[in-house]
Amino acid sequence: MATLLHIDTSFSGENSHSRAVTAAFRAAWEAEHPEGTVIYRDLAAEPVPHLEADVYHADIDAPASALRKRLVEEAEQADVILLGAPMYNYAIPSTLKAWIDHVFLGGRTAMAEKPTLAGKRAVVVASRGGSYREGTPMHGNDYVEDYLRLALGKGFGLDVTFIVPELTAAPRVPAMAELVPLYEASRAESFATAESLAKELAVQLAA
Repeated sequence: MATLLHIDTSFSGENSHSRAVTAAFRAAWEAEHPEGTVIYRDLAAEPVPHLEADVYHADIDAPASALRKRLVEEAEQADVILLGAPMYNYAIPSTLKAWIDHVFLGGRTAMAEKPTLAGKRAVVVASRGGSYREGTPMHGNDYVEDYLRLALGKGFGLDVTFIVPELTAAPRVPAMAELVPLYEASRAESFATAESLAKELAVQLAA
């Protein structure tokens, strides 16, 4: 049976676009693979503390490292890691950075000849209020995808796929009113991609 590690980070609750898409992915996953396991963490409701020196320098089995060890083992247990990563001020939420810092364990999950997470799939729902595509005025100012490709892909060795609901501010910002149809198209595409990919991965891993 396959395991999905589902992590949400948005503080917007029911208004969160990233949470809506990760929920759609999870629902499709569970429908296709009901015997599977889901590990869920809501880092907005229960943030992990920033990594501090006493934990960073401690042995992973030391009492001070109990939470870090649990986070590492959850990631290692997962076959697919689903991350909600809304853009806050051009970058990822600090709660997600804290989680990555704990799981980024040199010689084991990262910076190893064969990281223990290498080859696993990661699906990142990287929602944002505007658009940072090539050709837009904000192109080049996205520090979500590039950072996560480096940390998750090169660091952990994960096979990373991004789903990007964009222009999410359009329905509530009058100056963006003409972009609402593009927002709606992006939202529909994000849900369709999430559901399709969840089913595809569940089938592959359940086989």
